[in-house]
Amino acid sequence: MLPTAARRFGSATAILLLITGTVSAQTTYRWIDPKSGGTIISDLPPPPGARQVMKYTNTTGVDEQQLPYAVRQASEKFPVVLYTSAGCVTCKQARTLLNGRGVPFSEKVLNSEEELAELGRQLGGGEALLPSISVGRQNMRGFAPAAWNELLDAAGYPANAPYRAKPSGRTAME
Repeated sequence: MLPTAARRFGSATAILLLITGTVSAQTTYRWIDPKSGGTIISDLPPPPGARQVMKYTNTTGVDEQQLPYAVRQASEKFPVVLYTSAGCVTCKQARTLLNGRGVPFSEKVLNSEEELAELGRQLGGGEALLPSISVGRQNMRGFAPAAWNELLDAAGYPANAPYRAKPSGRTAME
């Protein structure tokens, strides 16, 4: 029979492995192909010479299979992307709103004026305000909780977190 300390260590290790096995992280890349000039979206990193490379990471802390059916459906049809910048106070409020509703989302941290200008073009032209959000093909500039909630409601996301979600991971646009 193993000593008590060894049994505790073995139990703790098994629990840790079970917990880390449920964390879901998905990385997607978007870039302009150097040969064709077309936009490519893939789960594989871009080839050398690719332009306007963006890396999207979704880390919800919840296994996709453990999400309620309604959340999985909304997430598949209307994925949520939060656009933020480092040191943005309002961005923390936006993150809190999404996490409070249990919305799986990926976060893009913009680090330069060029990235902000690119976001403005992606959102349909004009100036980009941070935080901004994309829910499927719908976009909102700036943080307006009531409008964001309406957008999330229309996409079928629950009003409250039906599970215990961990904050999403941040990824800088490259």
